[in-house]
Amino acid sequence: MRLNEATAISTPKLILVPYSEHHVPEYHKWMQDEELQKLTASEPLTMKEEYEMQRSWRTSTDKLTFIACENESKETEKGAVQISAGVDDSSRNMIGDVNLFLFEDDLEEIIGEVEIMIARRDCQGKGYGHLILSMFLWYIVRNVDAILEHFGGDDTKASLKYLRAKIDAENERSIRLFEKVGFEKIDEKPNYFGEVELRLTLSGQEELGWKGKGEPPRVAEYKLNSGELDKSLPMD
Repeated sequence: MRLNEATAISTPKLILVPYSEHHVPEYHKWMQDEELQKLTASEPLTMKEEYEMQRSWRTSTDKLTFIACENESKETEKGAVQISAGVDDSSRNMIGDVNLFLFEDDLEEIIGEVEIMIARRDCQGKGYGHLILSMFLWYIVRNVDAILEHFGGDDTKASLKYLRAKIDAENERSIRLFEKVGFEKIDEKPNYFGEVELRLTLSGQEELGWKGKGEPPRVAEYKLNSGELDKSLPMD
């Protein structure tokens, strides 16, 4: 989705940045891990396919993706945060991703499915998952109209019915993570695929906002370095 192509979300510990071409090699390494493939229900791709996937996600109207990175950026004198692409979000800082997938259900109501992955094992169990998910929900709540506009075009009457997460019933850590930010199981019994579904309704919950500790995030400018262009963007 192009909505966030020049936007980052910043907290003292972590930044969320748009999934860009320079992230692909590291992301490709992550997805060779069989455990991650199982947890994300993914098939391994070739490097070429990975680049094609990144480009399609950038231009898609039904996918919103951020890469999560440890924050080593510097603030300007005015306090506005600026994230330098390829520097502040280099491969050594990348730790995972978070995604929103939009679709219409059988009643033509819009549903958002949220997925999160902490790919680096040394970053698991440190509370990063809760922080990333809190940052992402904070962004969604504040930009839901723009997100729906990108998804539905001129259909200004569209609304987001709810967010959901489908998680393997045995993955208790992920289930607890989503419950901590307000998601609730719709049924204790797993579905045919062994998953439990959790939902979070946004309607009337503008105060949902920030679920993390400390000050809420800040929106930062995601700045491409001089001479560097994301080749996933169309070029004349």
